[in-house]
Amino acid sequence: MGDNLDMVHALGFTDEDIVQCLERKGLLSIELEFTRKCNLRCLYCYADAGEAVENEMTIDEIESVVVQAKNLGAKKVILLGGGEPLIYQGVKGVVAFIESLGLRQVLFTNGTLLTEEMAEFLFRKRVAVVIKRNSLKPDVQDMLAGVHGAFEKIQKGLRHLMHAGYPNHGVMLGVQTVICRQNIGELPALWFWARVNGILPYVEIITRQGRAKQNTHLDVPIREIRTIFEHMERIDHENFGIIWKSRPTIAAFSCKRHLYSCLINAQGGVQPCTGLDMTIGNIREQSLSDILLGSSVIENLRNIYERIEGPCRSCSYNYECYGCRGNAYQITGNYLASDPTCWRLPEGFDEGHADLRQ
Repeated sequence: MGDNLDMVHALGFTDEDIVQCLERKGLLSIELEFTRKCNLRCLYCYADAGEAVENEMTIDEIESVVVQAKNLGAKKVILLGGGEPLIYQGVKGVVAFIESLGLRQVLFTNGTLLTEEMAEFLFRKRVAVVIKRNSLKPDVQDMLAGVHGAFEKIQKGLRHLMHAGYPNHGVMLGVQTVICRQNIGELPALWFWARVNGILPYVEIITRQGRAKQNTHLDVPIREIRTIFEHMERIDHENFGIIWKSRPTIAAFSCKRHLYSCLINAQGGVQPCTGLDMTIGNIREQSLSDILLGSSVIENLRNIYERIEGPCRSCSYNYECYGCRGNAYQITGNYLASDPTCWRLPEGFDEGHADLRQ
């Protein structure tokens, strides 16, 4: 049980940490995009990634914003690609720089570009890695990735990581899975496999943005998502002694990032998270501190439990969960609205989105 809690805290923080962060109006982590360039074309991609966008941040700018985040109290940097972070030529230098500052790191990667040497480098630098694994079936994985041969490359990347030492010696390995119509039946087996191997399963519902908007054939009705979440909850309870309650958006994990984090995208724009694709400032024009302190959006999200609207405000789970702000925003246009994709909303509540609840 302790080891599993350690894995969860590799992604999140304790309640005590979060309270202290809110009191000082600082940060505990940042999510950092290197580039929008990607070698895959995942059908559900939140960023519609593929080619690099114009005027992406330089290494100097990336390092500067990491220092600013540390000065605001950040303890960890989440390394994203928007596209694929390992496609970024300077990624090793950035990882080494972050390590030199004494900050923890979590790398989200599709895994296809992982070499034996890169896996060993990441392990030496004690970088927690979360690798894509949407299916145990090559045809399904390739279809969801939008590229033939992705399954085998992901498997090879995973083997490199495990050969390098993951997960061991306090260095976490996770697998990221997005719930789709095409893979939902596999999720209990994938979940069990991850737990048996000491790997953190990071299973999340689709955020309805980017390419997911055009690929509605991936969508799964909320009642089916609830069923699969409850199945994974039972697997943990009965086989691993891990107790959690089913609720969106990430199985077995409470997403509280809006209380302590933000995203810096590849062009220097600051966003609340990947799902809230609204830019509240740019680090090329203002300091990160000034952007966060001057943003009414950040203020509202830091006080989300008082300012959230609709049934979410009175939900019995609202201390551990405030729904997915990304899906609330993408579906309703209001980032403070109750999350329409939550199965715990009262019967009859749909605000015009009854189709999601079939």
